[in-house]
This record gives sequence, C-alpha cells and structure tokens, in this order.
Amino acid sequence: MNWDIIEGNWKQLKGNIRQQWGKLTDDHIDMIAGKRDDLSGKIQEAYGVNKDEAEKQIKAFEENHKDYRP
Repeated sequence: MNWDIIEGNWKQLKGNIRQQWGKLTDDHIDMIAGKRDDLSGKIQEAYGVNKDEAEKQIKAFEENHKDYRP
C-alpha cells in the first residue's frame, strides 16, 4: 500500500492502526496524523523496539492493508 493513501485516509484507518498497535493512545494516533516517521517513533516508544523492528511492523501493516480502497 502506498503510504500517501494511508496518510490521506488516516481517519478511516485509525481503527486498524489502533487494533495493530493497541498501546498507542488515541492522542498518539491523532498526533501521528498519517506520518510514517511519527508512527515509527511512537511504536518504538510504546513497545520498546528499535527502528528496524518498528519499520518491519509498519511494512507488515502495509502488506495486510494493500487491498484497502478509500
């Protein structure tokens, strides 16, 4: 999935983000606002993982939602 699509449809995908990364609060998700780097940083903070692991999780999320159509 193209990250531009995720960013543009962030409000619609918030539930999926929340389901994937339950430790992220609604405030976190609102502050991220579809920005991939911010999501990566919040995943690192909340889950205590390094940048590579956060990126791996984001890529898996993208793969799982590649058929998403706005």
